[in-house]
Amino acid sequence: MLLAIDAGNTNVVFAIYDGDRQRGIWRTATDPKRTSDEYMVWLTHLMALKGLKPVDIHGAVIASVVPGATFNLKRLCKDHFGCEPVIVGQPEVDLGTKALVDRPEEVGADRLVNTVAAAATYKTPLIVIDFGTATTFDVVDAEGNYCGGVIAPGLNLSLEALQKAASKLPRVEIQPPAEVIGKNTIACMQSGIFWGYVGLIEGLVARIRAEYGAPMTVIATGGLAVLFAKATHVIEHTDGELTLRGLLLIHKRNMSK
Repeated sequence: MLLAIDAGNTNVVFAIYDGDRQRGIWRTATDPKRTSDEYMVWLTHLMALKGLKPVDIHGAVIASVVPGATFNLKRLCKDHFGCEPVIVGQPEVDLGTKALVDRPEEVGADRLVNTVAAAATYKTPLIVIDFGTATTFDVVDAEGNYCGGVIAPGLNLSLEALQKAASKLPRVEIQPPAEVIGKNTIACMQSGIFWGYVGLIEGLVARIRAEYGAPMTVIATGGLAVLFAKATHVIEHTDGELTLRGLLLIHKRNMSK
């Protein structure tokens, strides 16, 4: 079985695959100080609930945008699961895609993994919107190469900044308000956050399509993808496991050599 690890700025996602079938998926808060031993204690308990054991794991793949966490995740794979992980971004790892940007080494591992999965699943060219700590818009050309994109502040990050800067504003739940024109403080904030973000999505997708000069498929992933897909026609597909599926494809590609 394969252990796939997606280490983001907010959460680290662990998933186990038996071939193409997912056997379990778990999340923990990202903490660069967490040791490989701590990961193992936590993970083995959750694996046991699914009837899985460490000896079932024969391969691992890691995508990390948190350099401080990568070392201990690599140690987890080597010391506790007995396998050398495939690490996205390492020179020897073949992604099957090119990063056609000024500095390919600066592109986040998650964005490259999403490119691989999206190009293998949907009609290209395309735009991948990933709702994470930051909200990213990634452009994939007709050949499946990463061509750049946009990085915007994530929704929760924007909301936290607003609350910290304006002491009288309360904490509010992210949800689509029934009306754009709010009649109280909470309704006004919810409208600004939600419909403002819908405007961001629609505006950037329109500008990217116009600049690219061709029809483009739009896919959304990340925790808030389904919420916003219901509010705008520009999101054509939602795919909550795009990144994990990309890790699976990359591992297969590199193990077949």
